[in-house]
Amino acid sequence: MFDEKSHSLKMDKAIEVFSKELSSLRTGRANAAMLDIIKVDVYGQKLPINQIASITTPEPRMINIQVWDQNNVPLIDGAIKKSELGLNPQIDGQLIRLPIPELNEERRMEIKKLIKSMGEKCKISIRNIRRDANEELKNLLKSKKIGEDEEKSFEKSIQNITDKHTQTVDEKVSSKEKEIMTI
Repeated sequence: MFDEKSHSLKMDKAIEVFSKELSSLRTGRANAAMLDIIKVDVYGQKLPINQIASITTPEPRMINIQVWDQNNVPLIDGAIKKSELGLNPQIDGQLIRLPIPELNEERRMEIKKLIKSMGEKCKISIRNIRRDANEELKNLLKSKKIGEDEEKSFEKSIQNITDKHTQTVDEKVSSKEKEIMTI
């Protein structure tokens, strides 16, 4: 039988991933979640910074990274510089300071474009989940496990779920854009 809930959960997951990406975007404030997308090559694997150091935000425009192992300082420094965050780490022994610069108009526009493209990617994955669901329905109809009326009803239901999720993405995009433009 067709399970629309599983498709809805997949769409929820896509939005969850999108939200996590959004929270890692740099606004004008220091936010430890910004560093979540950066992975550092240590001990033969890629680890997030928070697994090899303590991250604190002592003031609104500063992130401190207290590295546990001195050898990892240059690795974390390099990973931050390579990221798209546009931050300049200042090293002081095992402490890395990340001053968060004020966002200029140009950078805000870049971030706005990035938010839109992230939102579009999320919507594409939601539509792909819808497509998979509809194909599953067609196969169930072919194998006569469901009737045409059921197929139409499920299709409508999947479309409603898709619309709701797409709307959620649009709301998150516009709210993040507002946040970027008002700071």
